[in-house]
Amino acid sequence: MKSTITFVLLMLVGSAMAQKPAPDVIETSKGPLKIQPLNHATLAFTFDGKTIYADPQGGAKMFEGIATPDLILITDIHGDHFNLETLKALNLSHTSLVVPQAVADKLPDDLKARAVVVNNGQSVTQLGIGILGIPMYNLPESADAKHTKGRGNGYVLTFGNKRIYISGDTAGIPEMKSLKDIDVAFVCMNPPYTMDINEAADAVVAFQPRIMYPYHYRGQGGLSDTEAFKKIVNTKNPRIDVRLRNWYAQ
Repeated sequence: MKSTITFVLLMLVGSAMAQKPAPDVIETSKGPLKIQPLNHATLAFTFDGKTIYADPQGGAKMFEGIATPDLILITDIHGDHFNLETLKALNLSHTSLVVPQAVADKLPDDLKARAVVVNNGQSVTQLGIGILGIPMYNLPESADAKHTKGRGNGYVLTFGNKRIYISGDTAGIPEMKSLKDIDVAFVCMNPPYTMDINEAADAVVAFQPRIMYPYHYRGQGGLSDTEAFKKIVNTKNPRIDVRLRNWYAQ
């Protein structure tokens, strides 16, 4: 009986692990960068023996099979990016956080002490990784927009000689379109909270990342059509490697 129970538990764990999209590996001048898509806006990086989570949500179960984080990046105050319940469920005893001021203001004292505040246009280096805060906001700009300019961050991360862009919640803003030398980009597309696939495609074609992942693509109307997005992008620029992953398998 005991062996049967153990077998069933192993099968269940294996099934849960199988639901995660397969990680990708990008070679950098300082060794491999492992990219693990997880769910919606949540992903993990492994680089130089360190693990980085971006916008962790979904509880500790979301990160089964992934090392505890050395660094956490949070883009905005909304619950699909700043999820305090998930942060409390994780082992953060040796973890630093990089956050915009609006998130820092909402952190409990124990996590606030571990936080490094980065706002739009500011940069820091953590664990040998360059981190630049990029604006993220809705267009047209308004005081009552779901995402106002200056509150949250997109990020450009530098791993060795590779530059990785995480858009956060944004429209196809000038600051995104003017990005240069982006090797990997994660770009949102979920109206009415961010942009639709056409606006996202126009932005991606403008800054021409070498590899691009649609992410954060669940909105009020369900999942955005990422296949159609890929077709729009590659019709205009077939050199952009648009990688479709199932960010909603878990």
